[in-house]
Amino acid sequence: MRIAFLGTPDFAVPTLAALAKEHDIALVVAQPDKPSGRGMRMHAPAVAVKAKELGLPLIQPAKIREGLDVIREARPDIGIVVAYGKILPAALLEIPPHGFLNVHGSILPKYRGAAPIQRAIERGETETGVTIMRVDIELDHGPMLAVERTPIGPDERTPDLAARLSHIGAEAMVRTLREAWTETPQDHEQATLAPKIEKSEGAISWDQPARVIYDKFRAFYPWPGVFAGELKLIELARADATDDGVVVQCGEGALCVLSVQKPGKSPIRAVDFVRSGGRLS
Repeated sequence: MRIAFLGTPDFAVPTLAALAKEHDIALVVAQPDKPSGRGMRMHAPAVAVKAKELGLPLIQPAKIREGLDVIREARPDIGIVVAYGKILPAALLEIPPHGFLNVHGSILPKYRGAAPIQRAIERGETETGVTIMRVDIELDHGPMLAVERTPIGPDERTPDLAARLSHIGAEAMVRTLREAWTETPQDHEQATLAPKIEKSEGAISWDQPARVIYDKFRAFYPWPGVFAGELKLIELARADATDDGVVVQCGEGALCVLSVQKPGKSPIRAVDFVRSGGRLS
């Protein structure tokens, strides 16, 4: 198949690489380069880097509508989108004869939206997965072609889970395109939302149960992290998992704080912070 591939971050790279081994990637579309890091230098997104490495045609329009003519000229049979980062307009979805398929990082209809992996961890889920779905004009609303499930480890954090799901999703998409797929409508009454993470959500209170705080820490690692007042909790662990830190009693249960960071300062071991007169709560 001739494929138009839309994706931006690391999560999308395994699917692009896997599809490129079996199909003709007519065009890759990624978000524009953005400034990042201490010097705010321009950096290309992971998908753009991979496309160049594979020698694939690439565009990075500021707005997807600016790339519609180029996508039409590529004459794709099907579009594949993985974490592109923007809502796809109807005019784009109509271009490939077989429409667009998506790798979504949850078991739909749960966790529709921008942050399914973080929200699943935050809410204490013990299982998640990926869904291969058809893209329509509503948010993560289209019928499902495949679902792959995987457990969430009790200490697993967003980067590790995202990396695992990215490879599970790549394998699922490749298998889907090999087969004569069937489409199963979602149960829309069971839908839940996974909205974009806001920095303010990292605030915690030690009055909350330890499990709630720890799940938020795992979900929001490394960004935005979790904060007790202005103090960033760089590293947390379950109190029964280590004794190399400061144990804090929570509203229910306890956590071990390993390292912290005050605004404008470097991270420091929690033990040293407390010894110097600092307060964790």
